[in-house]
Amino acid sequence: MIPPRQIRARYDERTITVYQAYNRQIGEYAAAHGRFAPSYNRERMTWIKPSFLWMMYRSGWAAKADQECVLAIQITRAGFEWALAHSGLSHFDSAVHADRNEWAATRHRPVRVQWDPERSLTMQRLPHRSLQMGLSREAVHRYVDEWIVGIEDVTDLAHRIHALLRDPGSCKAAESALPAERPYPLPEEIAATCGMRPPKADLGAGAASGDTWVDG
Repeated sequence: MIPPRQIRARYDERTITVYQAYNRQIGEYAAAHGRFAPSYNRERMTWIKPSFLWMMYRSGWAAKADQECVLAIQITRAGFEWALAHSGLSHFDSAVHADRNEWAATRHRPVRVQWDPERSLTMQRLPHRSLQMGLSREAVHRYVDEWIVGIEDVTDLAHRIHALLRDPGSCKAAESALPAERPYPLPEEIAATCGMRPPKADLGAGAASGDTWVDG
């Protein structure tokens, strides 16, 4: 059984792949040069996602405005884990925080973590959650200048899988075309920081509740 919160991703010994979607001008430059353009806006929070299917849900299979170009971005595992170690949850979670004051004390951190319902191949909500990570301030600079190892435009892959889904007889082919993702191992202290534990409501009868979930 998949835990309620689990990072699933493509990764090797050194890198992990995350996804972002941009307009074609930004995305095509990044894919062609292996880096973002000097004009890249570092003042906005930059959200990265290890789940290909959650990126497909968010971008509408690379069809939504300003999300027509989906990038698979290889970053160092050291950078990814630095980000999680310096993160705070986007919303108060009583399973993680003793109270709202404890949660508020994490708001100064440069990384936001959000757990959203993972999506199936047909974009149905699944019972487990998928990680989104918002980078700001120091984290954005580290991401753009230090962590990125390679950038690939996977828009055509998104369109191909989506086209296969329109044919009921091609669902298995669509599933086979998905990037292979597997559970990502994290040191316990980092896993605790980013809230990788089941909500109290899932721990048994009588457990305290109060988690706040949002769809990103």
